[in-house]
Amino acid sequence: MSEVKQQRPEEEAPEEAEGGAERRRSKTMSRKEMARDLRRRRLTGQVDPEEGDLLQAVDSQRPKTRADCVNGARPCLFVSCKHNLYLDVNPETGSIKLNFPDKEIWELEHTCALDVAEKGGITLEEVGAIMNLTRERIRQVETRGLLKLREATEAEPPVSARKP
Repeated sequence: MSEVKQQRPEEEAPEEAEGGAERRRSKTMSRKEMARDLRRRRLTGQVDPEEGDLLQAVDSQRPKTRADCVNGARPCLFVSCKHNLYLDVNPETGSIKLNFPDKEIWELEHTCALDVAEKGGITLEEVGAIMNLTRERIRQVETRGLLKLREATEAEPPVSARKP
């Protein structure tokens, strides 16, 4: 019998994007995996001792409001901002998903969801390219979001029934 090799998620074959170019899928890292990696780096002495100072300096420069960052440098390097497109954090588990595992943040054309929203209406294909997702997945997310909005507005009392 021939042996079947099990592929790990990070070893998955790249998907074919439109135009024949290959596109790597996003990669999720759990908090445990990140903590294990940090412990490994500390034990081997690979953690830079200036890392704490650097993190404090970055925190002091981090924009706190949209007004602070609207005219800021692009690409935005503050990946911990909830509007940054480079990674997503699951609020329930704390796991991090790298949306562009094969790129560095400065290689992205768009890094801020708010900048994309200010552009106005764009196609599902354009959103898919920006988010590293397929057009169909973008359509599904859009449909789900619209459903949630509809449910939220139906649950609210009419404006005339509200007390001032």
